[in-house]
Amino acid sequence: MTIKKLMVVLGALLVVAAMVSGCAATPAAAPAPAAATTEAAAPADAAAETEAPAADAAAKPYIPVISKGFQHQFWQAVKMGAEQAATELNVDITFEGPPSESDVDKQIEMLSAALAKNPAAICLAALDAKAVIPQLEEAKSRGIPIIGFDSGVDSDIPVSTATTDNIAAAGAAADKMAELIGGEGKVAVIVHDQTSRTGIDRRDGFVNQIEAQYPNIEIVNIDYGAGDQLKSTDLAKAVLQANPDLKGYFGANEGSIIGVLNAVKELGLEGKIVVIGYDAGKQQKDAIRSGVEAGAISQDPVGIGYKCVDAAVKAIRAKNCPRSSTPASSGTTARTSTIRQFSRCCTIDRAFGLM
Repeated sequence: MTIKKLMVVLGALLVVAAMVSGCAATPAAAPAPAAATTEAAAPADAAAETEAPAADAAAKPYIPVISKGFQHQFWQAVKMGAEQAATELNVDITFEGPPSESDVDKQIEMLSAALAKNPAAICLAALDAKAVIPQLEEAKSRGIPIIGFDSGVDSDIPVSTATTDNIAAAGAAADKMAELIGGEGKVAVIVHDQTSRTGIDRRDGFVNQIEAQYPNIEIVNIDYGAGDQLKSTDLAKAVLQANPDLKGYFGANEGSIIGVLNAVKELGLEGKIVVIGYDAGKQQKDAIRSGVEAGAISQDPVGIGYKCVDAAVKAIRAKNCPRSSTPASSGTTARTSTIRQFSRCCTIDRAFGLM
């Protein structure tokens, strides 16, 4: 089946639960989501920043930002947003992540090292939703606020999390896949992992929507490529060769979908498979323009990075100001001493700047 050249733009919901502090006026809001934010990111091979701030900057709150990695354009864009917030809000940050998004032990080492520096708060994108909980419990016992970003944990210790609604976004990808393959046929899925909250939610969001709404679509394979392009390429090639009648392929993060694109090209299947991805790096945008990829779910990584640091600053200020003896009402102003949570949603509907 030949598929006409098609560019599909799918919007994702960025849901940010932030803490409002009463110690000072609320910091400036994050910049509005912009089209193709990843294009302005630093080079993907940039080294992670691991050193603590210099002693002469000790007066500023120190916030380590621990990512899942730094090798993809997505993480470089998150780093850019975090650095922008740090500059505007007058705090010091470091941004680091393990060399591989499957290296949970290395991330735990980074988190333990960050705790040893007694930071004012920590921002964390957890590779494993459960494995980091002992370190989070230590942080809580020491009064160090934890802010999640991109991927949450199976705990209520984080005071807020800056993340996309991955279940809803992956469900939208399933709906678009069903539309493009005519509501029937075989499809496959490749996910970065089955331990992080993003991996679990994107997989389940896509799979559950297909199973609930499209009984004539069969998911023949679900693989986990650790977000590694080479591993994901090999996995996707094996699936495509074993299923010559496959109609569609969904990749749940940047590394996963680039692996699918590589496999499709190497096997000469351009235009014969509906490919839908996640994130919006340059290679995906080029594939959409050429018609090899039908479209992708795009997030706002710069906004995610900005908001996690912004929420950390608010949590620090809340911790450092006196608590009132009665809970704040819904009409409490920013100068009361209690805190309250709010959520902010924005729809990113110009993900690739191709509209």
